[in-house]
Amino acid sequence: MAKQANLGDLEIVSSPLLSVLQDLHSKYKSLQEGAVANYIPELAKVNPDLFSICIVTVDGQVYEVGDYQQLFTIQSMSKVFAYGLALEDHGRDYVLTRVGVEPTGEAFNSIILDERSKRPYNPMVNAGAIATTSLIKGDGATERLNRVLEMFRRYTGHDVFVDMSVFTSERSTGHRNRAMAHLMLNFGMIDQNIEEALDLYFKQCAVIVNCHDLAVMAATLANKGINPITGERAVDHQYIKDILSVMYTCGMYNFAGEWAYTVGIPAKSGVCGGIFAVVPNQIGIGVFSPPLDVRGNSVRGVEVCQALSQQLCLHLFECGGSSKIKSEE
Repeated sequence: MAKQANLGDLEIVSSPLLSVLQDLHSKYKSLQEGAVANYIPELAKVNPDLFSICIVTVDGQVYEVGDYQQLFTIQSMSKVFAYGLALEDHGRDYVLTRVGVEPTGEAFNSIILDERSKRPYNPMVNAGAIATTSLIKGDGATERLNRVLEMFRRYTGHDVFVDMSVFTSERSTGHRNRAMAHLMLNFGMIDQNIEEALDLYFKQCAVIVNCHDLAVMAATLANKGINPITGERAVDHQYIKDILSVMYTCGMYNFAGEWAYTVGIPAKSGVCGGIFAVVPNQIGIGVFSPPLDVRGNSVRGVEVCQALSQQLCLHLFECGGSSKIKSEE
């Protein structure tokens, strides 16, 4: 029987798995490689020493270490959930006419479209995410934002808010994203209201979460779209395979191939320093550490996920698809 201590309505579990996380946190806390994102001025202010790891199982058990309550903006990790909402609003066939599903091998902010279809390559790069966000339904900017915030509430289990200073910082410096939007307008991939679509995109990236939230959101995807803490459905079950497939092939940008090879589970990173990963039907993983490598992925986050994959046999094509994680009763 694992020892448990209540924290609100959640259970923090003392167990061998928690010991694994504590060991990894201790091992990589001193890693000083990488640098915090500075192309968005507000992100450059973050403390590079912050570091947390959290795992949530599909039956609601929670394992977490470090600064797991530290708040930060979700940034590019929001693309996964906006994609799910666009799929619910329009269905996969229509969404595919606006955004492809092919990995690019390019940086997340590359200004490129598929030469044949004129679509952005996938919804995990900035161009694709802007197109995806433009598809979210609503009668005006306020209703569309409220729908996005409500979506995040279902995934996290609590109300979420936009960090307005980060939003303003992103909007005032987002010239590259604005260029992408105009290029897609030229080819009919988004409609005329570019500024409204960009504002919603910048706001979804500025939604405030913590590492615990990342793991709960990941566990919700692992649990076929049902939040394992609240029991509420966050996204239609039929779109889970679409979301996880694109995460697996495109979620780590131009590191996606090596990630699939070494870690082997769907994941998404953000320039805030967060990474969340999904082991279908088992667990969600969240890691937060702001210093990034040259590809824009958390240095400590990548190391932790590679170690967890090896130690717990998480790779989808290893151990016959059966990891070493078991529910502790």
